[in-house]
Order: sequence, then C-alpha cells, then structure tokens
Amino acid sequence: QVQLVESGGGLVQAGDSLRLSCAASGRSNYAMGWFRQAPGKEREFVAAISGSGGTTYYADSVKGRFTISRDNAKSTVYLQMNSLKPEDTAVYYCAVARSWDTVRLGVGGMDYWGKGTLVTVSS
Repeated sequence: QVQLVESGGGLVQAGDSLRLSCAASGRSNYAMGWFRQAPGKEREFVAAISGSGGTTYYADSVKGRFTISRDNAKSTVYLQMNSLKPEDTAVYYCAVARSWDTVRLGVGGMDYWGKGTLVTVSS
C-alpha cells in the first residue's frame, strides 16, 4: 500500500511562486504525477516524472512555468510553480502511476492518490 502526503499549498498573489511537496511511503522510484482540480471542473493532468527523474512531461498550460522534480532518497516529488496565475487555483494532488506508459492516460493511469493541497492565487 502506498501513502502520499502533499504539502506546500497556500494563498499567494498572481506572479508569486510556490513549491509543493509529495512525500511517499511504501513505494519509491515509480513514475509519479501531479494533477489539479478546480471548483466545478474535472481533475486534470499537470506534470509527470519518470522513476529515475530523467524524463518529465507537462501540460501545455503550465509548460515553462512549473517544474517537476524528485529526490528518491527522500521518497519525495516536488512541483515548483512560478509565475502563478489565478487560473492555477485548484486542489493539487500527487499520484503514483501504474507505469510510465500509463501516464499518458491521465487520471486513469494512476494507482494511488494523495488527499491534495489547496493552492489559491489571487489577482
């Protein structure tokens, strides 16, 4: 069983930065992803990283602003978010992918989820 705990969310102003963390227990070195869900919207893919950290993949909406990384020694995945916009407001979730090949499936390709951390960006 895998447990994921996100942290680092908060209230910031447009243009600010935040770094989210996702601590994993019970599993490591697997592909992982960040997703987000805004009020009234479906959960959407944000970014993913391979087990080694050597390959990353981003949604077009965050490309160039967000950076996903990992520290396998600490079993932690990070999401550095820069130049935040009000439309980035959402609950952010980390997830463990079934495999790197299933990352492309989005929500359906993930096996385990954290409970999320809220990011609010004011204009």
